[in-house]
Amino acid sequence: MQFRILTAAVVFLGSYLPLSLIFLAQSLEYDKLDGAFCWNLSAAICDLPIRSPIFSVAMVVATLSCFMITILALHLIRPNQTVDVLSVKYIPSDLMNYTLPYIVSFMSIDYQDIGKFVGFSVFLIWMFWISYRSGQIIMNPVLIALGWRLYEIEFKFAGGEAKHVGRGLSRGHLQIGNARQATLQDIQIFKP
Repeated sequence: MQFRILTAAVVFLGSYLPLSLIFLAQSLEYDKLDGAFCWNLSAAICDLPIRSPIFSVAMVVATLSCFMITILALHLIRPNQTVDVLSVKYIPSDLMNYTLPYIVSFMSIDYQDIGKFVGFSVFLIWMFWISYRSGQIIMNPVLIALGWRLYEIEFKFAGGEAKHVGRGLSRGHLQIGNARQATLQDIQIFKP
């Protein structure tokens, strides 16, 4: 069973928080930063030092919200099931899926150039669909930066004899032996 599409979209969008910050930095008009900030955004004379402020700020807010939801969800999960971890194999993250959009961001993508922005959006949707269908949505470089690691795990439930193989997400290194886990759709979440 894969992540539901809405959950996967939240995790995927949250992983692009750094990209939205790069786009925001690229849309700043640095020569106007020395002026006074306009607090009355509805005023006709308000001039923010950002090209396309609605898109720039909306993307940062959307990706930050998705990132915070992902982190909050991982924090709120309480492992309640004991398993015996028999073997652990670290799954290195395929960062190419996440690196390509960052590389593309430096090829003059701009919120004001509607054609390029729509093309880039189609590219991100395609990347999401590939990541979703391949089951790689949880391989999130932002989670890696925060210390989470993805493993292929062979385990059996406490008191059981049947062996199971699955994927597990753990903050830090996962060791062989007894562990507590909770299942989030098709991923086991391990916490100390």
